[in-house]
Amino acid sequence: MKILIADDHDLLLDTVSAFVRATGTMESVGVSNLQQALQALDQQGPFDLVLLDYNMPGMQGVEGVKRVLAHASSPRVALISGEASREIVKKAMAAGAAGFVPKTLPASSLVNAIKFMAAGEQFIPADLMQAAEAAEPHPIAQKLTRREMQVLEGLSVGKSNKEIARDLDLSEPTVKLHVKNLYRKIDAGNRTQAALIAKEAGLF
Repeated sequence: MKILIADDHDLLLDTVSAFVRATGTMESVGVSNLQQALQALDQQGPFDLVLLDYNMPGMQGVEGVKRVLAHASSPRVALISGEASREIVKKAMAAGAAGFVPKTLPASSLVNAIKFMAAGEQFIPADLMQAAEAAEPHPIAQKLTRREMQVLEGLSVGKSNKEIARDLDLSEPTVKLHVKNLYRKIDAGNRTQAALIAKEAGLF
């Protein structure tokens, strides 16, 4: 396998390249910006995988990924970065990237991820996926206030307005108002339907 690594940090570039060559089954070419990566595709390709640093010169965000993917050799492309938001990773994957590799990965995991992607698979670390899922609230949760979510949680376990009022230290008329508002926001007709909607959405 032949890997093109593009990163403007010399130490990291040398380190990753050394890890790749140490496998004995992969060779690597290192460059320091997007323009050099495109030139390497023309002059030293084809490559099984192109690893692009998200923040290096010339990338312009996910546009750099798209430019490399559009190359005539149709290389597989992945991002490597010390920091990248879930939104950036999602955009890169939507553009056709093979995955995302954090620079914080241990050497063995980094090499395995590179092999995995070069072989035609996709790679995103499980902890990044879990953190992303936790960071993205359900659309229903985004519609409701914190208090309305607390009231909905009470409804979802079958509590009466009186019980919810006691738990939240609210008056019963206030709870009734919250119930009415959350019914409207989640398009529920009654307590049972509201509880079912919350359950199906996995809110509690």
